[in-house]
Amino acid sequence: MPRPTLDDIFSESDEFGLLEVKPRAACAQNTDRGLAVVGEVNNFFEKTGHLPNPDAADHEEMRLGTIWEKLKQNPTDEMLASDHLGLLVAKDVPQSNWREDPHEGQIPDSLDDIFDDDALDLDEDAVTLRHVTPSAERHLPDHRAEFVPCTDFDRYAGKFEEVQVALESGERKARPVKKWAVIEPVEGDFFIRNGLLAMIAEKSEMTARGGSRDHRLRVIFSNGTESDPLMSSFRKSLNDDKASRFIEKVGLGPLDAEWEADRVGVSGTIYVARSLSEDPAIKNQSKILHKIGVTSQDVRRRVADARNDPTFLLAPVEVVATFDLENLPREKVEHLLHKFFERARPSELFILDRFGKKVHPKEWFYVLPEHVSQAAKLLLNGELHKFAYDVKQQAIVKR
Repeated sequence: MPRPTLDDIFSESDEFGLLEVKPRAACAQNTDRGLAVVGEVNNFFEKTGHLPNPDAADHEEMRLGTIWEKLKQNPTDEMLASDHLGLLVAKDVPQSNWREDPHEGQIPDSLDDIFDDDALDLDEDAVTLRHVTPSAERHLPDHRAEFVPCTDFDRYAGKFEEVQVALESGERKARPVKKWAVIEPVEGDFFIRNGLLAMIAEKSEMTARGGSRDHRLRVIFSNGTESDPLMSSFRKSLNDDKASRFIEKVGLGPLDAEWEADRVGVSGTIYVARSLSEDPAIKNQSKILHKIGVTSQDVRRRVADARNDPTFLLAPVEVVATFDLENLPREKVEHLLHKFFERARPSELFILDRFGKKVHPKEWFYVLPEHVSQAAKLLLNGELHKFAYDVKQQAIVKR
């Protein structure tokens, strides 16, 4: 038996009236819902000053805007009567779409324009930087490790000649510096950098720059120039130079007497520096608080970068006294002076670096320049061990 077609089905009698479809009349429930939406949109307009946007990023505004777009196409008399702001008959105002590019006039020129906006209510602590060096100071440092003529090169010339002869004869080897090798140069080490022999003549007090421990170096080059980079900068320059070399030391190891043969036992200068810090805790005692240091380079170059060096309390300093040394090792002199004035070292002295960490410099003492002068003379005469520094009397007394 063939299957009935649709025409056959519809031509049959509709006993139960299934095919009698009548249009659905608007019920009171839909009217009440429309009135609620009109009230909600009116409240939204009073709070924000604009109609809900169907393309808004906010989900609730997008939902309300989509319903409003459909509702205002065929409003009822009840809805028009409840629309006390006349939003259903108002002309459409173009709404901003977050998906579209902003107009040129809406783009701020700087962060200051954003933070100055009255609509942006931010706590001052959220936009105030602390423990951060201003960009102008970072980009324009007071001190650069530039190449300058070495005024006392005659003290080192003989050592450069010895190393050069040893390299040519094969007695000493020049080993390549491995890529990213962590190099810890010490005084007397020789390197080849940019085709020149380089000698580490001085390694100054330990400092902490950028949160890392570091040293200031004095590097003498075979062409009669010198530079004073940070140890980390010198290490980087060796890694960047593909032809850099490390000159092997003489001797079998640190216990061998010849291991330190490359160190030039030149004397230096004792300097006494006073801090020019504006920190009240330091400024109030600046006349009695002094840094005692010993350097083999020009003192002015040694203190040039003081404001960036925690060793100098992150502030400029004034050199108030200097004393020349003759035929005495610099490191030993510095150690003896610091030990002699040990009782005058302030245990509570510290500064905060730009990361908020405490740094306790060890080269500052409650002494006067004349005390250091007297101690230096006793040291030169070999009589320092016969005296001691009395903190209560603030004087050097005989033991």
